[in-house]
Amino acid sequence: VICDKFPTFAKKKSFQRMAAVFDEDIREDDYGRIFKVSGPLVVADHMLGSAMYELVRVGYEKLVGEVIKLEGDTASIQCYEDTSGLTVGDPVLRKRMPLSVELGPGIMDNIFDGIQRPLELIYDVAPRRKGLKNPFVPRGTDVSALNREKMWEFVPGTWREGDIVSGGDIVGSVYENELMPVHNILVPPSCFGEVVKVYGHGGDGMEEMNIDDTVMEIRHETTGEIIKLNMAHFWPVRKPRPVAEKLPGKTALVTGQRIIDVLFPSVLGGTCAIPGAFGCGKTCISQALSKHANTDAIVYVGCGERGNEMAEVLTDFPELTTTVDDREVGIMKRTCLVANTSNMPVAAREASIYTGITLAEYYRDMGHNIAMMADSTSRR
Repeated sequence: VICDKFPTFAKKKSFQRMAAVFDEDIREDDYGRIFKVSGPLVVADHMLGSAMYELVRVGYEKLVGEVIKLEGDTASIQCYEDTSGLTVGDPVLRKRMPLSVELGPGIMDNIFDGIQRPLELIYDVAPRRKGLKNPFVPRGTDVSALNREKMWEFVPGTWREGDIVSGGDIVGSVYENELMPVHNILVPPSCFGEVVKVYGHGGDGMEEMNIDDTVMEIRHETTGEIIKLNMAHFWPVRKPRPVAEKLPGKTALVTGQRIIDVLFPSVLGGTCAIPGAFGCGKTCISQALSKHANTDAIVYVGCGERGNEMAEVLTDFPELTTTVDDREVGIMKRTCLVANTSNMPVAAREASIYTGITLAEYYRDMGHNIAMMADSTSRR
């Protein structure tokens, strides 16, 4: 069924089935077909025009994949989910965008998998088996990374019509939680131009909005196109967020572990590695830093640790508290967990590191000090 002599009527029928399954406004050249499957690697043909690291949906279950090699009209795709059941001739939908994460209010106090799917939401909405909730992530799950229904009190900045904005400028802010009271809404790095309209000027200087509501309209300086800025935006995980300059490290990173602070001191903005054999305490140290370090927030990526170690993190962190204004507040309010254990595909564990770095860079751009932990890259 994948040869070039595939009958025209059969092609049309196959395309109609694809369109019905994917339920999207698509064209026939948006689809390729599976040519070969080897574990997490899928080779698809009829993929002429695809780009490296383009996001694709594989098979009728719409598994998440990423193009890693192009040769002629074939594309090699690494799948981030179990490929069991895929057959030759199944469709591959091109999304015409790179693998990206959504950046906006609601990242903290959340648990994602390696491609930013919220695990708690998936657990709630996943179909039950014999009346019990499914402990596994269903294949092809496609849910919003951030809560699109929650309303945030948006406080606009001092921008006026005619002002010029560029990437990284602060449009306004929202109150995220007790430990992250100010979440700045940023102009995406790729946007620059003239302010056309500013939203959010309520009677008390603030207005309740969700992440899909428009907070500012700008006219792009090059194209003249009117761009609507929302509270959230997408950013490719493999593309570093731009910076004007690298600041020198002048402030000590206080880990809360005396042996590290005395013998192996580091600075905010620095990079540390903890090598060691199995059972030496690498995970214990990274968890201790996540609990006690003098940083504003934590992005903890379990990209290769054993399942029981990640389960310990998921159990312990929600129970830990700190005192804010004479009240006990859970430290999960300043923590984002990206959970990928060593029994998941290698490709998914690699993607989880990129996801964690991108989330940390986003909060760094707001001016926060972020501790990003990757445990453990040796099993990545």
